[in-house]
Amino acid sequence: MTRWNEGKLECWKVIALSTLSILPTILSAQVGHDPGTSPYRDLRRGATVRVFTGYFGGGRGRVPVGPSHGPTGGLRLEYALGGVLSLTAGAAYAQTDAFFFDPNDSLPQKKGPIDNDLVLIDWGVQASLTGGKTFHNLQPYVGATMGMAFGTAIGADTSGYAFGTKFTYGPEAGLRWYPARRLSVEVGWRLVRYRLRYPLSYRPNVIPVTQPLIEGTTHPWATFGVGWTF
Repeated sequence: MTRWNEGKLECWKVIALSTLSILPTILSAQVGHDPGTSPYRDLRRGATVRVFTGYFGGGRGRVPVGPSHGPTGGLRLEYALGGVLSLTAGAAYAQTDAFFFDPNDSLPQKKGPIDNDLVLIDWGVQASLTGGKTFHNLQPYVGATMGMAFGTAIGADTSGYAFGTKFTYGPEAGLRWYPARRLSVEVGWRLVRYRLRYPLSYRPNVIPVTQPLIEGTTHPWATFGVGWTF
């Protein structure tokens, strides 16, 4: 098993074990409250549409040609399967930038940054840490996503490098506040991981022959959104 696959397996293990260890304690705390004074309130069941904005950061890679560092905006659909689990599907546009190299230079230097936007599409599962209820109108959650990232080549880059299409995955967590039963405000955080593939033209001036042409990068993604449950 490669280090990349081992990293993915460990990521999913941490998410699963964390969720299973936390949920019983929090859900058991909901028992025994008088309904009139309980800090817990039932969540409205149904589909939620959420509009969000945020910032996409993280590493650009060993050769800094990966897109990063830019604002994002998007839309997400959330559907509750029951009291704890929800399925999600989302799409976002990230106004990122990147550097590029001319491998024919005797001493290649990075050029840019130049606009290199991304489209991010993902599917995921979330686990509410307060079950099918809010606690003082708050609902923390953890989850995991996987999806695709789509980018384009930089016109001025003659090396043959292009971001292309990447498979993405990673954990997420967040906190929702319900000022009304249908309305929620969310602060979220994700780690998005994918692999960059460098062109052969980078050898040997940009990447030595002893180093691989494939590299994984990790991208923190902070979001703020408003949702409406139908």
